[in-house]
Amino acid sequence: WLFGYISTTGRMEPAQRPGVSARTERKAQERAKILQQENKRNTLKLVSRILKKSECERTEEELSVLQRYEETVQELTLRQIRRDNLKRKQEEVVDSPDELLKKVKELSAAVREANYLVVYTGAGISTAASIPDYRGPNGVWTLLQKGRPVSASDLSEAEPTLTHMCIRKLYEEKLVQHVVSQNCDGLHLRSGLPREALSELHGNMFIEVCTACSPPREFIRLFDVTERTSLHRHGTGRSCPHCGAELRDTIVHFGERGTLEQPLNWKGAAEAAGKADLILCLGSSLKVLKKYACLWCMNRAPNKRPKLIIVNLQWTPKDDLAALKIHGKCDDVIGLLMKELDLQTQEYDKLEDPIFSLATALRPEEEDSHSRKLIVPPAGQEDCSQGSTVEPGGMSVQGGWYGRGCAKGRKKKKPST
Repeated sequence: WLFGYISTTGRMEPAQRPGVSARTERKAQERAKILQQENKRNTLKLVSRILKKSECERTEEELSVLQRYEETVQELTLRQIRRDNLKRKQEEVVDSPDELLKKVKELSAAVREANYLVVYTGAGISTAASIPDYRGPNGVWTLLQKGRPVSASDLSEAEPTLTHMCIRKLYEEKLVQHVVSQNCDGLHLRSGLPREALSELHGNMFIEVCTACSPPREFIRLFDVTERTSLHRHGTGRSCPHCGAELRDTIVHFGERGTLEQPLNWKGAAEAAGKADLILCLGSSLKVLKKYACLWCMNRAPNKRPKLIIVNLQWTPKDDLAALKIHGKCDDVIGLLMKELDLQTQEYDKLEDPIFSLATALRPEEEDSHSRKLIVPPAGQEDCSQGSTVEPGGMSVQGGWYGRGCAKGRKKKKPST
């Protein structure tokens, strides 16, 4: 019975010992498996405790244990290497003032020489507007992985940062040809960057669309339209005034594939990447962007690909391919770049925010369709809100796309028994 038998299916089946029921045999195997796992855990703890000591502190008995469990030592050593690498990649590095200035001079020369510069932006350019990033030390995913709460924030209070405004200025000076953004905060649009020069790959929190109309109709609002939306549920609760179909948001959540032509503008992003001879990445970990092959021209020979410059405090998976990596905050780097280029930095002026002229007013029956805080136009400028019930200075709330992302990342606690 030790060797088993061959069943009619041709597979080797465990033979049952004489006088022992199948249930008893199965339970014995389960107990043996549990004991084996327990022994492995104890061995791991023992070896781990010994490895934490310095070599001069280890006794002869402990050295013999390490020799006996050589495979366990190798496993724990590899685990520690992986932990150290992960910790190193999550650390924020800041270049010294002299090093930063030297690198910005290199960046300035590359910008001047470029014939077609495309800028890729991530959450790091909006942290100065009090919008948290995802993978920084206080980022959304970082805090959730550590089991810490994510504080609520009202994204409608955010305004374009120095980086947003300088990117627009560089576009006006014909030094930047296209901007590809992962951000949903709408700050590039509000900075005055033209729609045709912008690809918002993950959507815009101020835009809802009717996909039943042909072509799809866009409605820009003065509030976050994602209050009722989440992963695979994009209906906003409002309807198209032309065909009556339900409007949907434009957000592309993790695990979704964006199909809308606008504001995603994938066509513009791919065409720009194909023409680019310089790609400048600002404030992005590139862990998502790296998956979009069309943005990196990887089908070309390495010497035919665009030159890559990265501005980010943390490690990115594209660092090894970059001609230059600048460790600094985006506003600091862009501010120095503008000086090197002899261009004046621009500050955000609410009077010039294009969202107020682009916004579509809600219909009277839709005035109570949201509870989000409004972007309030400056005094004397027409208000597209048409008497919305949400007043300035109201309760602080989370943006729908941001809040849903946080909820998705939380692990449900098991009920206590």
